[in-house]
Amino acid sequence: MYYGFDIGGTKIEIAVFDENLEKLYSERVDTPKESYDEWLNAIVHLVEKADAKFACKGTVGLGVPGFVNQETGIAEITNIRVADNKPILKDLSARLGREVRAENDANCFALSEAWDKDNQQYPLVLGLILGTGFGGGLVFNGKVHSGQTGMAGELGHLQLNYHALKLLGWDKAPIYECGCGNKACLDTYLSGRGFEMLYRDLQGETLSAKEIIQRFYNKDESAVKFVEIFVELCAISIGNIITALDPHVIVLGGGLSNFDYLYEALPKALPAHLMRTAKVPQIKKAKFGDSGGVRGAAALFLSRE
Repeated sequence: MYYGFDIGGTKIEIAVFDENLEKLYSERVDTPKESYDEWLNAIVHLVEKADAKFACKGTVGLGVPGFVNQETGIAEITNIRVADNKPILKDLSARLGREVRAENDANCFALSEAWDKDNQQYPLVLGLILGTGFGGGLVFNGKVHSGQTGMAGELGHLQLNYHALKLLGWDKAPIYECGCGNKACLDTYLSGRGFEMLYRDLQGETLSAKEIIQRFYNKDESAVKFVEIFVELCAISIGNIITALDPHVIVLGGGLSNFDYLYEALPKALPAHLMRTAKVPQIKKAKFGDSGGVRGAAALFLSRE
C-alpha cells in the first residue's frame, strides 16, 4: 500500500492508495502546534493505524508546504513552526522503521496529475497552481524534479519581465511585495489574490475573483478588458516557462483553474510569446482537486521502470 500525507498548518491528512492510485481510506487530524514530538507522533500514529487496518507496512510520502533541503535534510516549512528547521525525514524514518520521502505540495499536485492514466504518456508534465499563490511542479518520466536543494518548481518567484511591465503600463504598473522578500514575483500576480489586486489597481474597484469572473461572463466592459490583460500577462509569464522547459502538457490547479475561459484564451495568446518553431503544449484542468496532494505524496514511491 502507498500512504500519502497532506501536511498542512491546521490539518494532517493521510490517504491510503493501491498500486493503481485508487484511494482506499483517509483520515484527518488537527496539526499539533505545541511541540515537534507531538507533530511526529501524530504522523506515526496515523501510519501505525493504517498498517494495522491493511495488515501491511505501507510506503510513506509527505506533501509539505515548503521543502526538505536535499543537501542537509532539514525541512523549511515556515508556516508549521514546530516542524520548521527540523530533520523530519530522518526522525520519521527512525520511528517508523522505513524510508520516508517528502516533496513540496505543488510538486505532489503535479505528480498526481502526471500519474493520471491520460497523462502517463507524456515525458514532461508541468503542473501550475493558480490558487492562493502561484507555483509549479515538474515531473519527468513519472518522477518529481526537485533540483539541487529541493526548490525546483518555485515558479512563483520568477519576476515580471519587460513585456509584462510594458503591458501593465510603465508608469502605472502595480509593483507588489512578495512574502519571499522580493518585489514583482509572479506569485503576487498570477495567483487568485493577484487577480483581485490587479483588478483593484487597474480597474479601480475591489471585487472577489468570483465576482470579476461573473462580470466577465456577463460581458461587463471593465471585467472583459481586465481579463484580456490578465490572459496576456499569463501568456507572457507562462510563455517564458514553456521556453525554458518545453513541457508536453500543462495541468492547471487552484481556484483560478476553474475559470474555464483560460483554456480557450491561453492557447491563442501563447504563440506570440514563444519561439517560432515552439509548440503550445496541451493545457488541461486538474482532475484530482483537493485529493491531489495526498495522491501525489503517495506516488513518490511509484516508478515507470
